[in-house]
Amino acid sequence: MNWQAFEAAAPERAAVATRMLGEPRVVLVGTVRRDGTPRISPVEPFWLGGELSLGMMPGSMKALDLLRDPRCLVHNAVTDHEGREGELKLRGRAVIVDDAEAIEAYCAELEAAYGWRPDGPFPLFTVDIEDVAWVHRESGEQEVER
Repeated sequence: MNWQAFEAAAPERAAVATRMLGEPRVVLVGTVRRDGTPRISPVEPFWLGGELSLGMMPGSMKALDLLRDPRCLVHNAVTDHEGREGELKLRGRAVIVDDAEAIEAYCAELEAAYGWRPDGPFPLFTVDIEDVAWVHRESGEQEVER
């Protein structure tokens, strides 16, 4: 399911996920390396046209991982040793974007946010969501909501 479908199916959970992934403006993306071991890499997420979009540098190892094996995990950046803000874990599959209008929309968002845009082709992915888990504490007890 894409982000728009996630919002429609679980609006409260999607609002939490958008805040947790979007506010720090960087997420950690877990990929599977060629040798089968995990790789974790930072990526700036953008939400465009009902999709969670992840742009990457051409030739980056994380992009090559996703082109070879689309399985991924998107995780919020945890900024405190107690994890008070909780953890958002979104599991799915990366889908390469080849639509020129979607790529241009991403570049415009990137330029508006950072004052920079890519000067050549780059891999842009959306995430086909399979599972979302929010791990947080309520009254001192850890809770997991899926």
